[in-house]
Amino acid sequence: MNLSALLRRFAWNRDGGVAPMLALAALPLFGFVGAAVDFSRAASTRTAMQAALDASALLMSKDAPTLAADALGQRAQDTFKTLFTRPEALNVQVQTQLTQPQAGNYLIKMTGSASVNTVFSRMLGQSQINLSASSQVSWGIKKLNLVLALDNTGSMAQSQKMTNLKTAAHNLLTTLKNAAKQPGDIKVAIVPFATDVNVGTSNVNSYWIDWTDWEAVNGKCSNTSYTTKSSCESHTKVWTPSPHSNWNGCVYDRDQNNDVTNTATVAGAPATLFRAHQASNCPTSMMPLSEDWTALNSKIDAMTPTGNTNVTIGLAMGFQTLSPNEPFQAPAPAQDLDKVIVLMTDGQNTQNRWSSTESTIDARTQKACDNIKAANIKLYTVRVIDGDVTLLQGCATKPSMYYDVQQASQLNSVFSSIAQNLANLRIAQ
Repeated sequence: MNLSALLRRFAWNRDGGVAPMLALAALPLFGFVGAAVDFSRAASTRTAMQAALDASALLMSKDAPTLAADALGQRAQDTFKTLFTRPEALNVQVQTQLTQPQAGNYLIKMTGSASVNTVFSRMLGQSQINLSASSQVSWGIKKLNLVLALDNTGSMAQSQKMTNLKTAAHNLLTTLKNAAKQPGDIKVAIVPFATDVNVGTSNVNSYWIDWTDWEAVNGKCSNTSYTTKSSCESHTKVWTPSPHSNWNGCVYDRDQNNDVTNTATVAGAPATLFRAHQASNCPTSMMPLSEDWTALNSKIDAMTPTGNTNVTIGLAMGFQTLSPNEPFQAPAPAQDLDKVIVLMTDGQNTQNRWSSTESTIDARTQKACDNIKAANIKLYTVRVIDGDVTLLQGCATKPSMYYDVQQASQLNSVFSSIAQNLANLRIAQ
């Protein structure tokens, strides 16, 4: 075969021509596959960035309102970089903005950006992929007014109940103290109760104390054979009431139905006033709403078991302590304020101003519970070993807010649970 024939044969032979064409066609295909790998890496990095931003924003919400702008930004950077640890992310930046849409409500927005170097996409002219993500958390920091209405009756001396109660109450106060970020965020009142509540002898000259009953049995007759005002005067003798300075601070139930409501005390309206009562078993004096944690703890330490059980007056005084009415004038109800009563008792009702019949006193207790809940006050109830289960379950705002303690040593875990619930109430996302 001559040379010209060989050249003609080569020119018409297509065997072996596909490989160069496939090589040329594969270049962009490989580039797109490589780009998909690069973008998959970038997407994974962005997902991690989003998760870190979400977690950071939630963590920042705890303290954000208390931080200055520069401190807020630094804290946000530090928190985010602790959570976002992807080495392929370059030029990482975080911006944080805190706003207050309305009183008591906050919005924190965190925006992150970074870049990821490409490996395969460089062949297509793209050396980096830029990323961005954002997260925002809105919440309200609620204030808390809490009353601890605590049974201080004689039975609390049994089974180490009072000892365990004091430990539990101290720990609850510590939890709430740590949850308060600003002075006045959390205020606590302590109402020890037995048959009566002790409002403190410092209130001896307060207009809201009615002395009618007290003066009728505390005094001296011109004929010492008679020991009450009625018997003295019925024999035409002269009754001289004792000085009010001899009062021990105790009051018992107001006139019905004020005994189960938060009706304001009104000078000159005896039915609205608290009746002074020289109870022989007068519990430790109560303490109105306060943010003095030292004084609150001291009040817990001062509690002593004494007397019979009248749950109604403990609840009623707690109700009054949380009310904006006279005489305690607590803060008015507000969207950013939770009002809560924790009632703890270890026995059945045994005595009030009018009766020693349990069912009769229980009816007053139930009315007090109903009125408290109707006023949008959250009510926890804690039964320790003894007490009317049905009454206390029905008094609680909801079933999960009733606790049945079978051993006094369980009080600490119960109060810890309540304290944590109360602390969590303050952040409503």
